Amino acid sequence: MIQIVEKKLSILFPPRQHIHVLLCQIPNFLERRDLLYRLSEPEYNWQQIESILRMVISGKDHLNKINFLFFPESSLPFNKVEEALELLEQLQPNTVVSLGLGPINLATYKDLLTTYGEDNQEACRSVTEDFEAGDIDELPVNSCLIAVKEQDGRLRVFFEAKSHPFVGEENLDNDHYLYRGKIFTLFRCQPSCFNFMVLICLDYIYRDIYQSNISTIIDKANQLFFETRQQLDLLSVIECNPKPEHAAFRDVSNGFYGEYLERTPGVNDTVTLFCNASGDTALDGSSQDATFGYSSILLHKNHKIETINMSEYSTDDFDGLPVCRLRFGAGTRLYHFNLPFFHDLDPRTTRTPIRVHAIYRLEKDQWTRLKRAELTQIKDRQFVDLRLQSNKKQSISLSNL
Repeated sequence: MIQIVEKKLSILFPPRQHIHVLLCQIPNFLERRDLLYRLSEPEYNWQQIESILRMVISGKDHLNKINFLFFPESSLPFNKVEEALELLEQLQPNTVVSLGLGPINLATYKDLLTTYGEDNQEACRSVTEDFEAGDIDELPVNSCLIAVKEQDGRLRVFFEAKSHPFVGEENLDNDHYLYRGKIFTLFRCQPSCFNFMVLICLDYIYRDIYQSNISTIIDKANQLFFETRQQLDLLSVIECNPKPEHAAFRDVSNGFYGEYLERTPGVNDTVTLFCNASGDTALDGSSQDATFGYSSILLHKNHKIETINMSEYSTDDFDGLPVCRLRFGAGTRLYHFNLPFFHDLDPRTTRTPIRVHAIYRLEKDQWTRLKRAELTQIKDRQFVDLRLQSNKKQSISLSNL
């Protein structure tokens, strides 16, 4: 059963300004060896991550304003963790970066938790207890690194292990079965009063006969609301998902925002952000109809977003859900957009709660900003067709994605 622990961060976002996010929809390459997954192109992965970090550090196109930076699941090679942290030290204060780590074993993961033990005491204690129960050193772990540059310049490093495998990580052989993380972190930023969590792919939808991950998160957010009148502001889900719009994700989103059984004031204004690997991803064992990409942002339906149907993104209600969704395409892209800091909408204004500031594509190993004219041309017919089907409230065959 999962446990949600709170971590206080000294973060001060610019007063009366939006939260700036850079969502990195980059490709990933995973191959299966001896029943386990490994990064098949680790150097290429690192080159892309490094180039993005350096671009943010340099402040190109005002990217030094970024508050949150998200990379997909299983994207950072483990042997590049220290180099990545050295780069993260150069970021502007009040910046949060989430990086999915390439597959490692439990002994290595325990070493990471021990090295950065000051901020990972609960996770380290949980893994130590599991070690005492049996010989599990070589058990594979799917994890992520969350680095926070606080307002005084201090870099804090947190780790989180995925609690549920995707089908490719499940094996009859117990020695090759994915380790189940038990600690989720609720980050509480002060003095900005901004609260967020990071999940890894299927952790968003996982449940068993004892507990549901998402209902546990809702209960925690409600507790936060009733005790402090704060809420869960951002729930980010990093993915390397060949079916990012599977019915299971739609069902959980429906329950999360729908309030069908109880009042959920702790998550009414939560922004849910899905950061997936791009459509250029290669995953051993995935079906031919696998479709990566299509990262998205979900808001409660009370946050009105104008209807948009463009070549790079569109808006819809996720086929009839009580949400507003901004849905991106499948290509390799960097998306710079803002999220609302204060959620109350003034009925006298027409300002939208989300604004896309820039989109970058990869050209000859360089990130190039798309021109405005390129955003107005509808080129991806599959993308448009799915958007039109959603408008007509017709079901989308997710098996074809």
